[in-house]
Amino acid sequence: MKWTLEEAQKQLSLIINATSQEPQLIYTQEELVAAIVDPELFKEFLNWRQQAAKTSLAQVFKELQQLCAEENYSLEIPARSDRHNPFTGDENEQSL
Repeated sequence: MKWTLEEAQKQLSLIINATSQEPQLIYTQEELVAAIVDPELFKEFLNWRQQAAKTSLAQVFKELQQLCAEENYSLEIPARSDRHNPFTGDENEQSL
């Protein structure tokens, strides 16, 4: 549910109780300034963030490579070609 900051200040206990149903969003004018969420959801987020911080890009690519192998997926890469470059001054440049 959307709340204004003024409403949230007056109805804090109601907002806290409502977090068991869905996150409660607090706005000033049209800008989101806060979100109050269920403690379990917040714990899940903290665990995800901690795990994401430990995972390197190399590990992610290794997992992706493994998934592609399991699914028998291959990425088709088109042939490279050069485009006209107006900075070279060569009007007769051709694609490879």
